[in-house]
Amino acid sequence: MPDAAALLVAVVVAFPLYWMVLSAFKPAGEIESSEPRPWTTAPSLDSFRRVFGQQDFGRYFVNSVVVAGSVVIVSALVAFLAATAVTRFRFRFRTTLLIMFLVAQMVPVEALTIPLFFQMRDFGLLNTLGSLILPHIAFSLPFAIWMLRGFVKAVPEALEEAAYIDGASRARFLWQILFPLVLPGLVATSVFSFISAWNDFLFAKSFIISDTSQSTLPMALLVFFKPDDPDWGGVMAASTVMTIPVLVFFVLVQRRLVSGLGGAVKD
Repeated sequence: MPDAAALLVAVVVAFPLYWMVLSAFKPAGEIESSEPRPWTTAPSLDSFRRVFGQQDFGRYFVNSVVVAGSVVIVSALVAFLAATAVTRFRFRFRTTLLIMFLVAQMVPVEALTIPLFFQMRDFGLLNTLGSLILPHIAFSLPFAIWMLRGFVKAVPEALEEAAYIDGASRARFLWQILFPLVLPGLVATSVFSFISAWNDFLFAKSFIISDTSQSTLPMALLVFFKPDDPDWGGVMAASTVMTIPVLVFFVLVQRRLVSGLGGAVKD
């Protein structure tokens, strides 16, 4: 019974992805048919040709890689150092700081978009990739710090003391001993940071106003989504292309992701 339930959940979750890929390969006549079928007898690559034929699609892809990669690297390093600080050190307002991290997770992103717009304008970052990177780093850090606290705390203090007795400096312990032990947690938080930055449409639409050369892949969907005559085949093909890097990222980190979500370091 549990296996059947798990299979049913998997089918429900996977069906939208299947329909997206199927629609990307369907010819225009089948996509617009009043009697849609969950298969196609005449697969076509026309939708993908239109996607890759877009002049700026490659630029959008590179911009998305830059934004998502920057967010993952910077947020992981900062979260690791911050989680170590709030776990291993005692200082004033430590508890208050942790509560603020938790409260920050409760604020809807939509409620902060307008204040962030004015802040990016004052910093002179509108129409730049920096206006997408900085907010995503800020929104990724609270969750990452909270999650990594458990991993840092799970590393026994006796291990740290033994490293110092053997002559290791604090920096060496931090990067050569502690960092590899909490790496599964870093991978888990990086996955969420990557997906959030890669799929972002709200910030890209709000902060990239006039310079389309700074747009990211989600904005490429607007090229095919026309109010009077939407190109659903192009939308689905572009969505499929957008999904591939996420799947590749998952495949590369899946082992560490499982251990990271499982909770990980043991004495």
